[in-house]
Amino acid sequence: MKEEAQKIQEYLDITVSTDPAEIINRIGTLMAYMSRSGEMFARAKQILRAKKTTEISKTILTIAKEQCLSASVQNALLDSICGDEAFMVDWLDRINRACTHQLDSLRSLLSYEKEQMRFQP
Repeated sequence: MKEEAQKIQEYLDITVSTDPAEIINRIGTLMAYMSRSGEMFARAKQILRAKKTTEISKTILTIAKEQCLSASVQNALLDSICGDEAFMVDWLDRINRACTHQLDSLRSLLSYEKEQMRFQP
């Protein structure tokens, strides 16, 4: 999932030209990426929840019983243990939102370019 997210991120980092054909092509690609990143985001959240559940039962409860850790310390420990999973959730959320924002911008750019072509002799 991380490699696929990196591939989408690299595509999102590309600056688009003002060529209407390229804009239309990019809109199609972004729509697919938006759908896929939404699915990946949900899966990453599922993985994070599963890891938190496992770690709570395996680690947090043992430590809490032995050392009487406060709830905030337990949560901080859990966040630390699940750092990679939380990163994927955050990253995929941002990728999905970037797709949405780029689609909106591309539609505006395409409209602008069509309007410019109308006025050319």
